[in-house]
Amino acid sequence: MSKEENIRNIKLTCLTNEEEKKLIDSYLRKYNISNRSRWMRETNIAFILKNLDQDYPTLFTEQDMRR
Repeated sequence: MSKEENIRNIKLTCLTNEEEKKLIDSYLRKYNISNRSRWMRETNIAFILKNLDQDYPTLFTEQDMRR
């Protein structure tokens, strides 16, 4: 990917309540994460990719494969 293609120019906004904000902030402090935006992107993309991998259509159902 060229540098021009890698520029992030789309903004997404997420609202949280006070408890969620405190939880996120304490997690970032505990693991010395200084770039909140990068962490949020990586965490969200990892979650999405994991779910897509689990939801991938298969030839057999999970129950059939366990037999």
